[in-house]
Parts: sequence; C-alpha cells; structure tokens
Amino acid sequence: MVEIFDPTDAHSVGLTEYAPDPTAAGKLVFFHASEGKPLATPWQVALARSKLLTEVQLPDGYILDCACGSGIQLGAHMALLQKPGFGVELDLMRARASAVNLQSIAKYRNEEGSERMKKTRIVAGDGRDGATICASLADHFKLEKFPRIALLHLDPARPRNSRTHGLEEMAPRLDEVFKGWAPYLAEGENGPALLLDLSPRLTHDQRLEVEALVDDVWNGINRTWVWTSRGRGRVDRLALWLGSAATEGVARRFVRIPPSITEDAFVVSGGVDLQQGDGLPKPVRQPPRRGERVSILDAALVESGMAEAWLKTVTKSEHINWSVVEGRRPQIHHQHPLRLEQNNDRMLVQATGRVVALARLQLGIDTVDQLVELVLEHDISKLTVRVPLAPEIQPKIQGAIDRQLIRRHGRREAFLVQQPGDEMLLICIAE
Repeated sequence: MVEIFDPTDAHSVGLTEYAPDPTAAGKLVFFHASEGKPLATPWQVALARSKLLTEVQLPDGYILDCACGSGIQLGAHMALLQKPGFGVELDLMRARASAVNLQSIAKYRNEEGSERMKKTRIVAGDGRDGATICASLADHFKLEKFPRIALLHLDPARPRNSRTHGLEEMAPRLDEVFKGWAPYLAEGENGPALLLDLSPRLTHDQRLEVEALVDDVWNGINRTWVWTSRGRGRVDRLALWLGSAATEGVARRFVRIPPSITEDAFVVSGGVDLQQGDGLPKPVRQPPRRGERVSILDAALVESGMAEAWLKTVTKSEHINWSVVEGRRPQIHHQHPLRLEQNNDRMLVQATGRVVALARLQLGIDTVDQLVELVLEHDISKLTVRVPLAPEIQPKIQGAIDRQLIRRHGRREAFLVQQPGDEMLLICIAE
C-alpha cells in the first residue's frame, strides 16, 4: 500500500525537525523527519551535481529518486533539468517532509505554479518496487501507464558509524533497485541514465563489485565515477554516473565544492577505468634535500585518481616524486614552484613551500625547544605542524611552538612535514 503526496498542497504540520540550509544563504529551510538531517545533501552540493547533469543529453521523462530522504537532491535535479519528478521514501514522515521541501524549493525559485510541479509527486512506499509505484501513479493521474523515467537517482542508506561496510548493508540494495526499475527507464543515446550515490568509504574492490552488479543488467554501459569534496581532506560523496548520465570518454571526475556558495564547483575530469587499477600514484622513497619543494595536496583529489592529471596543468615538464599517497596529507616533492594562478588551483593545495632545514628528531613536547631553535635561524614567525600525530598531542605541540614564536620577530611563515618511515622533519618556507 502506498501513499501519494502532492508538493503543491503539502504542509508542515506535525513535522518538527527543520533547519535553515547554510549553503543556500539561509533562504531555504528544510524539514528532516526521523532524524534525517545528518543524511541530507547540502543544497550547494545538490546544485553542483545537477548542474553537471545539464551538460549531458538525458532522455525525456521523469526524474526519479527512489530513496529520496528529505528530497533536496530531487528538488535540485528538477529545478536545473526542468523536468517533473517523483520521489519514493519508505519512511512516511520523511516522505511528507520531502513533499514540503519540494514546495519550498519551487517557491524559492518562483516555480510553484509550473507545469512540472503539477506533475510532481512524493510516494511513501518501497523504493525497490517499480511496478507498484508506477501503477499507483498511473492510477493517481488517470493514465493508461506512467511515463518513462529520464533519470534514476539512488542514494541508499548505509551504516553511519562504521569506517567500512559491505554492499549488502545498503538499503535498498543496488541489485534489487536495478531489477525493480529497469523496465521503466527511458533509453537515451547511451542507454538509460542512472546516478548512484554511494558511500565514500567503498574500497576499490567494492567499487568493482558495484560495476559487476551494473553489468549484470546493462553490460558495458558507459560509466563515470565522481568523487566530490568540500575540503577538510576527505571525500564527502562518491557516485557512479551511468549510461546517458555518464560523460563519454571520462572514467573519473573530481568535483571540489568551494567554500563560497557564490562560486561554481571546480571539476577535474579524465582518468583511467577502474578495471585498470585504482589510479593512485606510486610512492617513492627518496632522501629529502634542502632547496626542493614540498606540496601537500587535497586528499580527496588524490583518492579520486585525478591528482596526476591536475598536476600537469600546474607544473612545468618536470618529474614529481610522490612521498605520501594515502591519508589526510598526500605529499609530493618537486623542483619548481606550482603555478597556482587560479583560486580553484590554490584550493587543491593544503600547503606548498621550499625545504630550508632538516631535523632528525622525534617530534614531541620535550623536543619543541630544540625545533624552535632551528626554526629561528630561518627568520620564521609561524610554523604550522603538518605531521601525523595523535589527536590528543597535536594541539599541545602546536600551542607550544606558537607560544615561543609569538615573542619573536620573524618575517616568514613555514610548515613542518615528516619524511615517511623516518624521524626526519622538514621545515618548509611557505610559498
């Protein structure tokens, strides 16, 4: 049994979980039932994703989000693609909240009376059961059969407090969704269009498992993997774009959401197919040298496999040595300064500078004095610690360094990194 909600006459009575979305300049207030707020897609991220979809040719039909949660991503797709949509949500209160949010988005964009909004619905029901949902909507609209689906978007629930998890823990499961909706997807030039919003914690092998599930239904369909980051050294979203939603010839895409909500996302595209490997560069052990440059890159960029493609746009024809590949501070060594002429490029570098001193010592509270003595020899006023340390000790060491340097009169800023597998510390003047 399903229940159908019309966003044009939805109301928020009884919905108590709501909050302004800071990425919409506070102008959009979204409802999140059943503790759904932590799972909701920020409006800025939703818009960036939908904007990329405007660059491909989708078939005609509806936008479907078969596990729509608060409905924010569905609303963004509908707004930018100018297509009607329907969302399916198993939780009744979340379905109601989603209908209210679609209404809010339409009002925000002055589109509440549009033809596509009149055709839009939210269904409380099983997001795997395409036959029942389509039959119910056809009956609701008094149609012989419900129109085809231009894009299927799926963002399944997964464990929230686990560092890793299996594909079988997603709800609804990918294979069940594929089976339930494949007969109702419209065919575009490159087949049906799907966008699978997956966990950023998936390993390379698990991504290959996802591809195998896709090939069981649509063998050889075009695919583009998309890593999205809002900074902070992590991947916030991992998605697989399929068929007519994929970009032909683009196996991977990295999308960096800028801090300012007025700026467009920065996109790096290209890469190798997953079948050819994880795309990560290979680290090389090499003794550090004074005078060489050290740069710490955006960890999500490196994880996407797009770092080397991006580096070609900001370096001269020179050899790059990868010192650290995994973790929060991927590190490269190079001879010439990076050409970071655009804000978007600077956004992908945590720190970059020239090595002015080497110190073979184990960093700790008891060695801070020794480190500061060396730092002062190089006219340094501020030293940022970018060494892997336990969370409880890092602020203590940084604070001890700051207290000593604030009384001095150095003129240069620097950062501190560590040679992997060694106690060697590298003091780098920031550039």
